[in-house]
Amino acid sequence: MAGLSRTLGIFSGFVAAVGAALYPIYFRPLLLPEEYKKEQSINRAGIVQEDIQPAGILDSCVCIDCFKDILEIRPKYLYGFK
Repeated sequence: MAGLSRTLGIFSGFVAAVGAALYPIYFRPLLLPEEYKKEQSINRAGIVQEDIQPAGILDSCVCIDCFKDILEIRPKYLYGFK
């Protein structure tokens, strides 16, 4: 019986630690949205989002070109036929 209570105590302590870590990061902004909107507007003043992250989508050719050499060199290993 002592082992069960010790296990429950350790598990409860872990859950409490995770909850205490997540509260200021996730739950507090959900409970106080006006305060965080005001804070974000102060923090982001003078920042143009287009300078940091340009509009448009990522060109998929860039990602495909990374694997183009692998597909040309070893198709039999990737697709399972010879």
